[in-house]
Amino acid sequence: GDTVHILETYEASILYLQLFVWFNYICDTFVLFSLFQGIFPACYIHLKDATVEGSGHKETVIPTELPLVQEVTTTLREWATIWRDLYVGDKREMFNCVRDMIYDLIEWRSQILSGTLPQDELTELKQKVTSKIDYGNKYLDLDLVVRDKDGNILDPELTSAISLFRAHEAASKQIEARIQEEKSQRQNIDLTRQAKFASTPSFALFVTLKNVVCKIGEDAEVLMSLYDPMDSKFISENYLVKWSSAGLAKDIDQLHNLRAVFTDLGSEDLKRERISFVCQIVRVGRMELRDNNTKKLTSGLRRPFGVAVMDVTDIITGKMDDEDKQHFIPFQPLALDDAIRHKQLNISRFSPRVAGENDFLQTVINKVITAKEVNHKGQGLWVTLKLLPGDIHQIRKDFPHLVDRSTAVARKMGFPEIIMPGDVRNDIYITLVQGDFDKGSKTTPKNVEVTMSVYDEEGKKLENVIFPGAGESGISEYKSIIYYQVKQPRWFETIKVAIPIEDVNRSHLRFTFRHRSSQDSKDKSEKIFAFSFVKLMRFDGTTLRDGEHDLIVYKAEAKKLEDSNHYLALPATKVEMEEKGYSTTGKSTQNQGACIITKDSLQISTLVCSTKLTQNVDLLGLLKWRSNTSLLEKNLRQLMKVEGGEVVKFLQDTLDALFNIMMENSDSEAFDTLVFDALVFIIGLIADRKFQHFNPVLETYIRKHFSATLAYTKLTKVLKNYVENAEKLTEQLLGAMKALEYIFKFIVRSRGAALKYIPTIVNDVKLVFDPKDLSKLFTEFILKVPAGRLVKQKLDCLIDIVHSDLFVNHADCREILLPLMTDQLKLHLEKQEEPKACCQLLSDILEVLYRKDVGPTQWHVQVIMEKLLRTINRTVISMSRDSPHIGSFVACMTATLRQMEDYHYPHLINTFGKIRSDVVDFLMETFIMFKDLIGKNVYPSDWIIMNMMQNKVFLRAISQYAAVLNKKFLDLTNFELQLWNNYFHLAVAFLTQESLQLENFSSDKRAKIFQKYQDMRRQIGFEIRDMWYNLGPHKIKFIPEMVGPILEMTLVPEIELRKATIPIFFDMMQCEFHFTCSFQRFENEIITKLDHEVEGGHGDEQYKLLFQKILLEHCRKHKYLARMGELFVNLVVRLLERLLDYRTIMHDENKENRMSCTVNVLNFYKEIDREEMYIRYLYKLCDLHRECDNYTEAAYTLLLHAKLLKWSDEPCAAHLTQRDGYQAATQGQLKDQLYQEIINYFDKGKMWEEAIILSKELAEQYENEMFDFEQLSASLRKQAQFYENIVKVIRPRPDYFAVGYYGMGFPSFLRNKMFIYRGKEYERREDFEARLLTQFPNAEKMKTTTPPSEDLKNSSLQYIQCFTVKTILELPAKFQNKPVSEQIVSFYTVNEVHKFQYSRPVRKGENNPDNEFANMWIERTTYTTAYKLPGILRWFEVKSVSTEEISPLENAMETMQLTNEKISSMVQRHLSDPNLPINPLSMLLNGIVDPAVMGGFANYEKVVISLLFINNRTSLVLPLAVNH
Repeated sequence: GDTVHILETYEASILYLQLFVWFNYICDTFVLFSLFQGIFPACYIHLKDATVEGSGHKETVIPTELPLVQEVTTTLREWATIWRDLYVGDKREMFNCVRDMIYDLIEWRSQILSGTLPQDELTELKQKVTSKIDYGNKYLDLDLVVRDKDGNILDPELTSAISLFRAHEAASKQIEARIQEEKSQRQNIDLTRQAKFASTPSFALFVTLKNVVCKIGEDAEVLMSLYDPMDSKFISENYLVKWSSAGLAKDIDQLHNLRAVFTDLGSEDLKRERISFVCQIVRVGRMELRDNNTKKLTSGLRRPFGVAVMDVTDIITGKMDDEDKQHFIPFQPLALDDAIRHKQLNISRFSPRVAGENDFLQTVINKVITAKEVNHKGQGLWVTLKLLPGDIHQIRKDFPHLVDRSTAVARKMGFPEIIMPGDVRNDIYITLVQGDFDKGSKTTPKNVEVTMSVYDEEGKKLENVIFPGAGESGISEYKSIIYYQVKQPRWFETIKVAIPIEDVNRSHLRFTFRHRSSQDSKDKSEKIFAFSFVKLMRFDGTTLRDGEHDLIVYKAEAKKLEDSNHYLALPATKVEMEEKGYSTTGKSTQNQGACIITKDSLQISTLVCSTKLTQNVDLLGLLKWRSNTSLLEKNLRQLMKVEGGEVVKFLQDTLDALFNIMMENSDSEAFDTLVFDALVFIIGLIADRKFQHFNPVLETYIRKHFSATLAYTKLTKVLKNYVENAEKLTEQLLGAMKALEYIFKFIVRSRGAALKYIPTIVNDVKLVFDPKDLSKLFTEFILKVPAGRLVKQKLDCLIDIVHSDLFVNHADCREILLPLMTDQLKLHLEKQEEPKACCQLLSDILEVLYRKDVGPTQWHVQVIMEKLLRTINRTVISMSRDSPHIGSFVACMTATLRQMEDYHYPHLINTFGKIRSDVVDFLMETFIMFKDLIGKNVYPSDWIIMNMMQNKVFLRAISQYAAVLNKKFLDLTNFELQLWNNYFHLAVAFLTQESLQLENFSSDKRAKIFQKYQDMRRQIGFEIRDMWYNLGPHKIKFIPEMVGPILEMTLVPEIELRKATIPIFFDMMQCEFHFTCSFQRFENEIITKLDHEVEGGHGDEQYKLLFQKILLEHCRKHKYLARMGELFVNLVVRLLERLLDYRTIMHDENKENRMSCTVNVLNFYKEIDREEMYIRYLYKLCDLHRECDNYTEAAYTLLLHAKLLKWSDEPCAAHLTQRDGYQAATQGQLKDQLYQEIINYFDKGKMWEEAIILSKELAEQYENEMFDFEQLSASLRKQAQFYENIVKVIRPRPDYFAVGYYGMGFPSFLRNKMFIYRGKEYERREDFEARLLTQFPNAEKMKTTTPPSEDLKNSSLQYIQCFTVKTILELPAKFQNKPVSEQIVSFYTVNEVHKFQYSRPVRKGENNPDNEFANMWIERTTYTTAYKLPGILRWFEVKSVSTEEISPLENAMETMQLTNEKISSMVQRHLSDPNLPINPLSMLLNGIVDPAVMGGFANYEKVVISLLFINNRTSLVLPLAVNH
């Protein structure tokens, strides 16, 4: 992805290049000159069109490819880095998920770049790409990307703050919904699905047809629908796809886009025992596929070919949910069975038999459903299926990547469970059920084709009103499937007829019947032999009844068919014929006026799904009440007898009719009670459990569609009448009480309806009315609304006015309306009334004022600033962070500040007049609010664009307010300490906020932010510096309080910022020194704050060097601060070194390293006498020891704290009780509690000698100072137990190891140093070494114990030297030269030691094979540690090393001395316990008196005698030798 500029090519394979590496910015320019070779092989370079902006380091290369492709490329690079980290971290599930998303994006990117996609597919693919990117970013905790409606990333510079906030809000909700959907898919939990679908009464099945694998040989129609196998009926319309003989969709634009959504499914469908997805394939072509006759054949005939069925019950009920899974649905063809092809078939739908070509498709469907398996021979359909919640509007909104305007919508044949107001539908479903046709003069039954069309009463055919299936446009006539030579065909073909409502009463369906021949010549001569018809509207004005209709079949005559008047007066159905008194039996034909009735028959079934056409006479009478007002009273009474299901279907029309009756009879009360009772009846219906899911419909009607402005007066009067006459009207009052909730909602809404209605007429009224006068009238109208009433309606009305032409396009009108709106907003915000509506109104005003096409808006923004800015600020301050409106109000505040010009700020301050305290209060409020919003941002951290835009606005505002501080509050008389203090804390909080720390971001993100906003930290940092220096004599008032914030600012890793702000420290030192002749307060504060800051992750090596360099330079130039300043700087630098080491290993798994660094820091604080910090690190060390079960070391650590305390009643300072567990008021109490805990730790560590010392000290206090004899007795009992443990309990003796860390590869606190380690119980050297090398896997173990060379110490590698050392016993004085039990003495051999020895044999002179002792000397090295072991660590650094050589004689003497001590010890044990076995003692004595190894005494005598004479030491050594 790096960008290169080609300067020259060589042999078309090598490139001379000037290379620019683009990461977060252009790093460097590399120019390589060579005569024979270039930089890159040409095959590694891909040429792309691009535009270059700027030059040098400001040069930017912008590819000219689609912005979306650039975004995908950037996203893939960012994800790839994370993907690698997931692999390294072994996060397999996330790794696999990210891999799949990356592969998808790569594939889609290549499709977009190919340039071969049609526009609709490209649009759809872009939607999928952006959806995937947004989902992936959220999944990986990356930043949210906000887009416009076309999917392009919004530019915050060109987008208003309000639009930006709304875009973030919408994107978050959409992505969160997608994430929940993905989770439910992965978990496949039924409960999740239930929760998702519980919130919606309807859902839909989304189907994608991937392929049809079927040997048809001709064009075909593929009809897909939902089917209930238990009732043997279709549930939905057909989704129709026309398939070509080439095996592709006929409409090439539909290629790879064959999608449909089956909508309006509800809870009743969930209760169905089974649901099947059925596909019927109808061949369109010749009568018979086998027909090879050379004569010209008839074409275009619809012939049955086969079916495919899949049970989708599990998908509908949510047990299976995988939208990417492709399901194979096996195909069952209709076999060409010669044995039955020519037979007349009249078989029941359910009779099992072989599927022949003339099998009815409905029969085959049922047979396939009951069959265990289908012999499909690889033929079938490939589909994907997914259940989606919501109606079609909700689905298009929630799943735009799946369902768009090109997706076919197949509706349920019937109403959804809830019909929302405004959902207008007028569909009539016609099903050709079956027929019975006489063969007439033919020898075999006819091949009957039914043609259906729609005509008006004048015989004119209605065009394009018949819909054979979703996905296809309307047609004017529909032709049925032809069953070959079948007397009684059963079609079960359903077609939708959609006629404009106004034409339904004049329309009728006409069915014509024609015999179709296989031969084209014969077929042309075949005429229509009969027809049937049926009117869509009955004589009483109601629609044709749902259900089956037996139509009369009339003999066709062409002339009579041309004029519909010839047959429309005739009975259409057998029921009508009976009603008119005609006989339906008798001869084969009957004369019916001008037409002859045949004995043929046709049965159809109809289903009306209309929100405008009713099949109930009483309801129709009410809906059309204006046509006959004399029947109005009767119609109102009859309404309450209408079946509830019919009423709720026409709920909106019925309610509109009731309120229209009321409003159009406003002068009369004649119908008020009847309308009220009808309203109560409807509300009661919806309260019924059967129709309770229509509650939202009624709510929606009241909220959005109800507009009867005066209805409340009439409703109130009737209700009042019922209450006053309760005894007479008990039943009516009871009904009204049950419906009271909704009655009151109508009353309340009625009063606000005028407010809702007025804005809708503004645009029309202003055409005939002066806009300014209209604005004034509107203002007067709003002001006349009673105070405290209809607040929401009033605000909603104002919101609508904001979007009207009056406000948007007329600046003079806006000047009239805006003050009204701001006054209303101020009033209601201060009263905390309707915050949501207030925020909506203010947001919409600001949104309009941001537009470039509305003219100058500076004055309007000024009005908002003057009247509302402070009110908005106070609203934000007082509002809970959990409020759903807080984000919107902050966006309004940000938008106001953003749209203010620079001159608005001083003007704002001037509006406070001469009242200085008001200005102070305003600035204090603003500073506190800004700081709170920065510290607790109301927007999620991934809203990076919104947050950065807010930061940019805040930065400008802070700078403007800083100018006010300098101008009005800096001189001695007007100086405001708290105001300045708040400013500095706000500015530092802004600078150090997480969203501005660019170094924490990826290089791509860092580059984007820097390019758009630069580094805002530098700007605010320089401003803080200038403001500090402006303080002059006031600086001392901010020391030491401002030391911490300034330190926090200087620690930000931006080098120019550090260089500019570190000198402030010297200024502080100088300032304090000027007043007090020292800078002790500054020093104390910076040391305390530095500790907290570095531990929190701030500071680095660069900061340490800059701090040292800059401050030393300043100090050395100062007459009085040179020496003191240098000491201070060196002190801080030493502290920084230790703190940085400590922070580096703070989270290290190696706790021993952490302990070492902790001790380094606490020793430093002890050295500089910072008791508070010293104690803090003591407890850090103690906690580490407890985690490792180092109880002895934990005790010694706590003992250091106890030693700081006195046995007195002095009160405890706060820093002495840093642990919540200690409840002590005095030092004596705290010391007591510490001793108890320390003794407990010593007991666990088997250090009873140390525990006894502390117990004695405690006992002294209990006995002689506190007089607490109960505690004394407990302490003495413990002491007794400790003494007993010393004598009786066997304690393991740990080994000690010397460890050297050599090489520059080790941390500074280990590098080229040697330590003595105290091993764990029973730990061998091999185990200790293994543990050591595990901590430093790259270290190499040294194989010798000799000191390392200088080269090795300076090596960049790591070398570890490890060997066992012996302790040098230092027995306490009280035990020396006294017979002491071995159990007592043994403790001191491995405890309270700080000197250790290591002996290494060295040979001098010639080697004597007969006497190897003669020249064996010992090189003995003594190591002295800084502290005794055990101590606060299990190891201490070696502070001194001494080496001496031991001669063979001295070595022998030492050996004999040790042996004597061993014998003496064993003798003592036998004296103490005579029952011990004697064998060990006798064997030891025998080995000494008569040694049988290494030459015995003879070799020693030779060595001793030779040495005696050589050294002339006879008188000294001989008695010793004789004694031995």
